[in-house]
Amino acid sequence: MSMNNNNRKEVIKVTHLSKSFRLSYKQRKENKTDDKYLKAVDDLSFSLYEGEIYGLLGPNGAGKTTTLRMLATLFTPSSGNIYLDGKDIQNNLEETRKKIGFLTSELKLDNFFTPDYTFDFFAELYGLDKVESVRRKEILFNQFGIDEYRYKKIGELSSGMKQKVSLAISLIHNPQIIIYDEPTNGLDIIASKAVEDYLLKLKEENKSIIISTHILPLVEKLSDRIGIIIDGKMQFEGNKEEVKNLGGLEKLFFDLYNEARDKIDA
Repeated sequence: MSMNNNNRKEVIKVTHLSKSFRLSYKQRKENKTDDKYLKAVDDLSFSLYEGEIYGLLGPNGAGKTTTLRMLATLFTPSSGNIYLDGKDIQNNLEETRKKIGFLTSELKLDNFFTPDYTFDFFAELYGLDKVESVRRKEILFNQFGIDEYRYKKIGELSSGMKQKVSLAISLIHNPQIIIYDEPTNGLDIIASKAVEDYLLKLKEENKSIIISTHILPLVEKLSDRIGIIIDGKMQFEGNKEEVKNLGGLEKLFFDLYNEARDKIDA
């Protein structure tokens, strides 16, 4: 097992990862291109270490969500490899899914179910026994303030409360690795703070966390290391000190973004 990054264990290793999607005629016309394939992720390599938060930052369409879905085994890479604890995840799909908690902004919960029923349903899918299911529910419902809404239909909840239910469900099985796409999406400032605090608590428990977002202050606040992805390519990777030495995250991001746009326009 690779040991690096202040001698922490390397939990996930991504090597030369790429993903292309076939474009329909309509999509090619809309994108004003003759290319039959869109390369959403292009030769991406990075690592996630035990007990760290890795921030994946990029504009809309940069390839962040596609990358996370490959990490969560929802998409198969076109090329490249993803290793979890030294094992290629494509050869260990079931084992990988047990170790990962994944949340995407596009997760849709059934509006006719209650948070309580939904939690029990997913706990059964994950194979939790009743005692452990109840224990995890109490911990997570208390953490995210879901208790008083547990018997309301999800369709009656605010968008922020729905997001908190989704967060709780993603953590049902106490995963080793947490992968979140826009974790504070739809949350007000108080709920966002609760999520941020819980992510830091999970880090203290030696969990490994990837957050993908376009919110610069969130990345700057929570992340130990930051990767900036633009047009499917990793344009920068470094720790907070390296980001600070380059003028701060906002300046670095826009310098890289403008440089990428200039290359396209040239």
